[in-house]
Amino acid sequence: MTKIKDAVIVVSGGMDSITMLYEYKEEIALAVTFDYGSKHNAKEIPCAEMACKELGIPHIVIPLAFMKTYFKSSLLEGGEDIPEGHYEDENMKSTVVPFRNGIMLSIAAGIAESNSLKRLMIANHGGDHAIYPDCRNEFIQAMELAIKNGTYDNISIFAPYTKITKSDIARHGKKLGLDYAKTWSCYKGNDVHCGKCGTCVERKEAMNDAGIEDKTIYED
Repeated sequence: MTKIKDAVIVVSGGMDSITMLYEYKEEIALAVTFDYGSKHNAKEIPCAEMACKELGIPHIVIPLAFMKTYFKSSLLEGGEDIPEGHYEDENMKSTVVPFRNGIMLSIAAGIAESNSLKRLMIANHGGDHAIYPDCRNEFIQAMELAIKNGTYDNISIFAPYTKITKSDIARHGKKLGLDYAKTWSCYKGNDVHCGKCGTCVERKEAMNDAGIEDKTIYED
């Protein structure tokens, strides 16, 4: 049975959203990437473009330059240095970009309704919850209610990774045969992954847990 392509996916170019892109490719009508001035946007966006091209999924990049100008986060250009360590460490809170997912989902909702699409897909996951408020299940549920009430088409949010870990997502990717070397995680956005920031540490752990050979090039 052919599935209906009724969804807009927010895709960054990282492991999580690229896994979702491939896992639900038959349901996705449009992929949206946001260039919001993060230090690693320039590394992530080409990965998103490449994956969408491979799958034949229309892809657009929307600039949100105001975020790096007015928001405070070490993740953004001009911000303080990206901290190193595990996501459970207190210093990783500096990487939070205030209400980022709320802003992106709001824009994606407008795009969805403008294109007669019914769902939004986002790849937040359980490992994000400790430091990112806009990745938690409570936020996704509240945001979905607001979007449903704010659109004629009662657009919904599909976030199937909310209660699973990055290791679980990597296992999904392994079954799909994904090459994670074609994704980008490192927050520093240098030529290669630093191997020390929170997302690099999590990337290593996830692939190790999933039994995936990590072909990522790290500085260390």
